[in-house]
Amino acid sequence: MKSVKQKLSIIPNERIIQRIFWLRGEKVMLDVDLAELYEVETKRLIEQMKRNIDRFPLDFMFQLSDREMEALRSQIATSNGKEMERRRGGRRYNIYAFTEPGVAMLSSVLKSKRAVAVNIQIIRTFIELRKMLVTQEALRKKIEAMEQKYDKRFKAVFDVLRQLLKEEKEPKARIGFVEKG
Repeated sequence: MKSVKQKLSIIPNERIIQRIFWLRGEKVMLDVDLAELYEVETKRLIEQMKRNIDRFPLDFMFQLSDREMEALRSQIATSNGKEMERRRGGRRYNIYAFTEPGVAMLSSVLKSKRAVAVNIQIIRTFIELRKMLVTQEALRKKIEAMEQKYDKRFKAVFDVLRQLLKEEKEPKARIGFVEKG
């Protein structure tokens, strides 16, 4: 039988990243997606969360409003709305969203080795996303600084390019041979 580590190599980071959404100014994961990754029923995940509700303050977890549910459906509809509806099933309540600390807290209430290992992978994915955002921000600032620094020096180059791109009013004489018929 494969160890948990071997099984987890099957979950690529891209699969986790596709399940991270931006809601209420936070990166969150939905209960249905987390349950799928943990290989538990969503109902069981919610039960454990509710049994340990004191571990899940509002900055760790929140339930989506009807308006957010509709927005989420339309956001996912562009890519995979039917899949979202299938995974949501016949639920009578709105989806729960877990922020990064909420996902980390789930490993303390879901005691399986898989849940702990999956949480580690999810947290690492959140960290990688944060690093990418910092890198992009730093790159943007460097480019802006270069534009300001070199703008005057390259003005002549840009002027020449503009002249080259200008349409000429009179057509140029053709170059080459003309076949007489």
